Amino acid sequence: MRPLADLMRPNKLEDFVGQQHILGQGKPLYNLIAGKNICNCIFYGPPGTGKTTLANIMANYVDKKFYKLNATVASVKDIQDITNNIDSLLNYNGVVLYIDELQHFNKKQQQALLEFIEDGRITLIASTTENPYFVIHKAIISRCNIFSFKPLTTGDIIVGLKRSIQKLIDEGIEIEYSDEALEYIGEISQGDYRKAYNILELAVNSQVKQVRVISSEYIESLGQSSMRADSSGDEFYNLLSALQKSIRGSDPNAAVHYLARLIKGGNLTAIIRRISVIAAEDIGLAFPNALSVVNSGIELSLKVGLPEARIILSEIVVYLATLPKSNSAYLAIDSAMSDLENINFGDVPMHLKDAHYSGAANLGVGGYKYPHDYPNHYVKQSYLPQELLGKIYYNEQNNKYEESLRKYWAEIKK
Repeated sequence: MRPLADLMRPNKLEDFVGQQHILGQGKPLYNLIAGKNICNCIFYGPPGTGKTTLANIMANYVDKKFYKLNATVASVKDIQDITNNIDSLLNYNGVVLYIDELQHFNKKQQQALLEFIEDGRITLIASTTENPYFVIHKAIISRCNIFSFKPLTTGDIIVGLKRSIQKLIDEGIEIEYSDEALEYIGEISQGDYRKAYNILELAVNSQVKQVRVISSEYIESLGQSSMRADSSGDEFYNLLSALQKSIRGSDPNAAVHYLARLIKGGNLTAIIRRISVIAAEDIGLAFPNALSVVNSGIELSLKVGLPEARIILSEIVVYLATLPKSNSAYLAIDSAMSDLENINFGDVPMHLKDAHYSGAANLGVGGYKYPHDYPNHYVKQSYLPQELLGKIYYNEQNNKYEESLRKYWAEIKK
């Protein structure tokens, strides 16, 4: 039997399941396809959401030659083989080129497309699982409409599964199923239509009985995980973002949840890198010792490795989520970096320049007051360049540690 996902791939627009926010009747993309007015477009979204399926459907709605390439294996020569035939009589009105996983094309390969996209000889349809604004050439982005594909709802997947089952029944395969079983498949598929098809296909093909029974219990016995063990791409970075925002928001429960999903992906290096940044960016001066504690925990987690490292990482994440928060140091450095790009920041003051060489005084270098020679290790003198005098980068925030610093220096500097 052919793979179920291939067997049941729809050929008509009205049979497409999901993505009603862009493909509902009356929506612009629906009207463009139905009217055979195909434009340059990029489909962006997670695996199994229908990007390739829709591109194949669009092939049936155009009056142009339709070509397909997969960017993971295609080369510039493959593009040239297509473009060399564009000016032939059969292709006088141009061609439609679908490129799957366009993010795998390097800059040179993407640039090879531009000339033909610009003059209309190629109408580009591309798909990517990664944010196109990060991975696709800006010149291509500017010439394409970007359509975002969302994970399918459980209801969408159930509709597709019922169609698949009916197709199998029509081919003579006896199947009994419950709505609960289909709902269970929809839930563990996590919005991935292709995964749902594959689970159904496994459930059917793994039974030797005359009547194949699809039940929740049987699906569970197949050991299909509800977690995408993805350690790269948009979903992975979304999880890293959610982890940091949960810690920043002081929600240890959400933080542990996203940590678990990240650990499932197995990319320990990326997790500990993000946790290190969180300790400085979001805890910061509210509890400076967090950096040392986190660094010790990270060293230990690397020493023991996964799966035991999950315990150490959990302790770190809960610890950070429950600590007081401050981003004063983060805001200070970003403000200073911004000034380097936007204003004249001047030269290092003469009294702060290196004076440990003969002739320094002849150049006007010197006059520095050594703070340790003064009471409380402090002496009033300017440190910023002349152009930035009075500029404030660091603003203490409302937490116990920074408040104690503020009071200390207010007393010393009065």
